[in-house]
Amino acid sequence: MHVAIIGAYGSAGVAAAERLADHTDPADPAAPLDRLTLLDDGDPGGGLCILRGCMPSKAVLSAAAHRYRARHDDRLVGDPPELDLEAVVANKDEHVSSFASHRRSAVRALAERDGVAFRHERARFLGPRELALSGGGRLAPDYVVVATGSTLAVPDLPGVDDVDWLDSADVLDATTLPDSGVVMGFGYVGIELAAYLAEAGVDLTVIEHDARPLDDAPAPFGDDLLDLYREEFGIDVLTDTREESVEPTADGGVRLHTDRDDDRATVEADGMFLFTGRRPNLDGLGLDDAGLVPGPDWVDATMRAVGDDAGRTFVVGDANGRTPLLHVAKEQGHVAADNVLADAAGDDLAEYNPITHHVVFSGAAEYPYARVGHTADSARDAGHEVVEVEREASRDGVFAVKDAPRGRARLVVDADDGTVLGYLGLHLDADVMAKTMQVLVERGADVREVPDRAYHPTTPEILDGLFRAASAEL
Repeated sequence: MHVAIIGAYGSAGVAAAERLADHTDPADPAAPLDRLTLLDDGDPGGGLCILRGCMPSKAVLSAAAHRYRARHDDRLVGDPPELDLEAVVANKDEHVSSFASHRRSAVRALAERDGVAFRHERARFLGPRELALSGGGRLAPDYVVVATGSTLAVPDLPGVDDVDWLDSADVLDATTLPDSGVVMGFGYVGIELAAYLAEAGVDLTVIEHDARPLDDAPAPFGDDLLDLYREEFGIDVLTDTREESVEPTADGGVRLHTDRDDDRATVEADGMFLFTGRRPNLDGLGLDDAGLVPGPDWVDATMRAVGDDAGRTFVVGDANGRTPLLHVAKEQGHVAADNVLADAAGDDLAEYNPITHHVVFSGAAEYPYARVGHTADSARDAGHEVVEVEREASRDGVFAVKDAPRGRARLVVDADDGTVLGYLGLHLDADVMAKTMQVLVERGADVREVPDRAYHPTTPEILDGLFRAASAEL
């Protein structure tokens, strides 16, 4: 059996490749695979998270966090330091180069195994499981795993092609920035990079389509985030506002027209930042020739593409448009590989339906937003009677003495049996608490059985307060 993976450098592609390579042996008739072909024309290799996503963004956010802390703490005197953008970018590039080298080496090490080959080429479908390669060759694998990632979603906005804009990749590489800017897109990318830009000295106006950001969170979390960005970072966030058109100004800036009917209807700035999300990177793959039509439900929970009559095309990671997160991409890669093997053996395929688990590194990563599992509303929609409790960070002395009193956390438990269903946090260290809460949610822990014990004053005491409050309610 021959399997081809298109997009072998990315996290999902590598995960599938590693799992399948363990079952590839051309010399063993009992081995499920005798041939595995890894395809990727990327350079230097690594995928979005390593090259342009979560890892490089953390490098620049750490610099912003240091500056935020230095200027925010009134116990420190003197002018706050400025970000040395050349040093920030050089530091980021050094890390990215190391990560990419490690990923590239890992893929090439796989290719040294018997029956496994890496081809630095682009591939497109000529038909179901028939691939044309950019180097002129053709492949006819029994199964295909598509792991081509995502690309920037540029909005269909009049005038957007007439102005110069910077996307997230541009910002991560920028050693100079405009004095002022207007931000389109206030999802997780915009939320994270807006704080970095503000600390870098850019006077920002952000366009937010809804009344508040953080679409999956209860209203108080979005309101807290708005207050944080306006008060701590000096960012002007225009809520309930939609873009109508954009045009260049005579001095090389941009003029954005919105649907507002007040004196903020038009926003002018020296530059524009496009953080409008990402879409599956499927251009040029020839999916029509494979009988595949991308859409909301074109990949099922087994990672198999709907429309492939033989069921032998799997799509993983950002390419399937389901949940564009690194850990999800890896797990989807593993599931797809296991299901390729299961399908070939005539066994049932496993479904992948993970709990919600994500972090937005808001507030220059000093005030991250984390969600694990259900909100109260989603738990009720799933048929649970719930107990929901909340605690503000300002109620815990450890947040006060760390000079980080903003934010709140909520815990959702089943009202009948105390099962921990979900956690939301927007506060210092919420990101590191997410793992603890993941364990409790995935293990179905009874909140009343969680140890109520703090060995020393630490920020996770906010969790102890939630556990106590929920137990008392029960």
